[in-house]
Amino acid sequence: MKLCCFYQDSEGREVELRYFRDVDKREVDFVLLEESRPFHFIECKIKGGHISNGLKYLKKRFPDVDATQVILESDDDFMTNEGIRICPAHLFLNDFV
Repeated sequence: MKLCCFYQDSEGREVELRYFRDVDKREVDFVLLEESRPFHFIECKIKGGHISNGLKYLKKRFPDVDATQVILESDDDFMTNEGIRICPAHLFLNDFV
């Protein structure tokens, strides 16, 4: 994982925003960390379809970390057997307003 930015969230916590990419070309768009520990993996897609291999990989390695695949053109909101939330962008972003 590579460091992109340090942020302070709305509660004043110091969090890091990173992305994940490995030599096997698995990628995840956003990895949120607090105290150098991941607490949320987020993958963004325009359309639904398959679940990101990178997201599956990280969720398997870090089962207690939240994992979300955000879909722009979808209204489906559900949890997969792997524990990955699939949700539309408008619902996901609504949590931040």
